[in-house]
Amino acid sequence: MGGATRKAIEAVWRIESARLIGGLARMVRDVGLAEDLAQDALVAALERWPSAGIPENPGAWLMAAAKNRAIDQLRRRRMLDRKHRELESQLAAGGAPPAPDLEASLDADVGDDLLRLVLIACHPVLSTDARVALTLRLLGGLATEEIARAFLVPESTIAQRIVRAKRTLTEARVPFEAPRGAELSARLASVLEVIYLIFNEGYAATSGDDWMRPALCEDALRLGRILAELAPQEAEVHGLVALMEIHASRARARVGPSGEPILLLDQDRSRWDGILVRRGLAALARAEALKRPLGPYALQAAIAACHARARTAGETDWVGIVALYDALVELTRSPVVELNRAVAVAMAFGPAAGLELVDGLVKEPALRAYHLLPSVRGDLLARLGRAGEARVEFERAALMANNTRERELLLARAKACR
Repeated sequence: MGGATRKAIEAVWRIESARLIGGLARMVRDVGLAEDLAQDALVAALERWPSAGIPENPGAWLMAAAKNRAIDQLRRRRMLDRKHRELESQLAAGGAPPAPDLEASLDADVGDDLLRLVLIACHPVLSTDARVALTLRLLGGLATEEIARAFLVPESTIAQRIVRAKRTLTEARVPFEAPRGAELSARLASVLEVIYLIFNEGYAATSGDDWMRPALCEDALRLGRILAELAPQEAEVHGLVALMEIHASRARARVGPSGEPILLLDQDRSRWDGILVRRGLAALARAEALKRPLGPYALQAAIAACHARARTAGETDWVGIVALYDALVELTRSPVVELNRAVAVAMAFGPAAGLELVDGLVKEPALRAYHLLPSVRGDLLARLGRAGEARVEFERAALMANNTRERELLLARAKACR
């Protein structure tokens, strides 16, 4: 097979696989079986398309191939189920029962197949790790090897997570109907959490040698945009999309020529992607039009928008950002959010005011192993001229950091304090 043809088929699969699996899951009521059928269709495409050419509507071709395979399997299953009672059924009915119209049952109204698949893959019955792996597999179209590489874990670990996730969904008898109203809003929280986790791991990798993993950001953004189309009346969906669009706009400016991290206030803002900024601000406007007060994702997007609207770091509306963090702390009661608020307070009202807030978080159990607590404290101490104390904090943060690039940055800042 030519390289160009294989790449074209892989591109089609990445685009069409989620809708294909979603439609098949509705038909066969089993996510694992649906993925197997979709994979069978992909194998058929790999066998036939190189010689026959890629069809005009590749998605429809894949669905037809998978449906034919599903019909064969359903017929075989029903035949086996009826085998021991066939004679009794015929006698009771006065003849042979009519054959079920399997093709008609597989052509039922598609409805919200993709939304249904999103909600199943991110079902709260699964662990967070399982939800992330299954979402990237079913909705991101990523191979097990790609997911493992992105999260720097063994391929066997990801494979086990996916297998266990499918088994858990089957054993829990998770319904395949998309919930509505208040139940949909509750389930969406799990979906948004998963997409946000995927994006954050791409935006600021927790471990490994790279500061960013752009492919994960792109996958999360694509999933978020799809979800915004499927749930257009959900303000927090638009809030999360806005947050990701604006953060993604900084990608080129966040990494230096040698892969070193460049922090927000030091970035060349002319390198920010204006198209992504505008998309993010538009998504935030949609969230604001749908709901007031704003939810956690929309509030974070509003904070990101304050940075995006500032032409230089010096023009940033830090007082406005503090007010937004006040609302976010009220909503989340998160120590991490309180630490971020302390940074904003330091920028708005001086490092001493920020340090006072940070010192109040030092004994917070949730931040005990969080490397950004000593990192922030070191930064504020350095700005107050307390270089020796700052160096100790930066070195402590470096010992706690798992990302190689971030560790190097922290050690460099510690060295600058000598």
